[in-house]
Amino acid sequence: MDKLLQLLDWFDDKISVLVSLSGGVDSALVAYAAFQKLGKKSFAVTADYKTLSKEELHSSKQIADEIGIEHIIINYNELENENFVRNDNNRCFYCRDELSEKLIETAKQFQLDVIVDGTHTDDLGDYRPGINALQKNGIKSPLLDVNLSKDEIRVICKKIGLTIYNRPSNSCLASRIPWGQRVTAERLTRIEMGETMIKQLTGFQQVRVRDMNGIAKIEVDSN
Repeated sequence: MDKLLQLLDWFDDKISVLVSLSGGVDSALVAYAAFQKLGKKSFAVTADYKTLSKEELHSSKQIADEIGIEHIIINYNELENENFVRNDNNRCFYCRDELSEKLIETAKQFQLDVIVDGTHTDDLGDYRPGINALQKNGIKSPLLDVNLSKDEIRVICKKIGLTIYNRPSNSCLASRIPWGQRVTAERLTRIEMGETMIKQLTGFQQVRVRDMNGIAKIEVDSN
């Protein structure tokens, strides 16, 4: 069976759904499928938790508008979470654990039965403690359940006309800071400013500015 149909079928027995919409292509496809099957009983939620770049936040708004799904932005500050700020190798777990709590609160507020995200098969090949946090909190991953890879997701998104289909992968700004070095607002600001400036000057779409104790290590994808 076509994997898009499998993804749509995943929502057959769902009454209402909250989609965690990050601003990337993976959760965009999940939001599309949820809206196609459930219409106004599907909601997309983006968390502006202060380590999400303005670019990603803007992208999430564009995706929701393009799909037509109701979009909710929730605000909180991860920098108030000491477990996250101290930046050990479980930083992503603490990030996603707190996010899950906020998503659960929002789902209860809007009386939504299921919470889903954009985790896919390629994510399982990396060290991703955040996935453990999502699973611990009952967040479902339909792309994983229908065995979709990143390349397949892009192909489907192009096929259905989502303009985000070829958008480069991204990650939260805190991932640019080495483990063991504290995450601060100052560091996040200079990382985001640096990446924005380099994109504007060079035209590169995928840029990482890694903050190595005040020294910038710049990575670009020439493709």
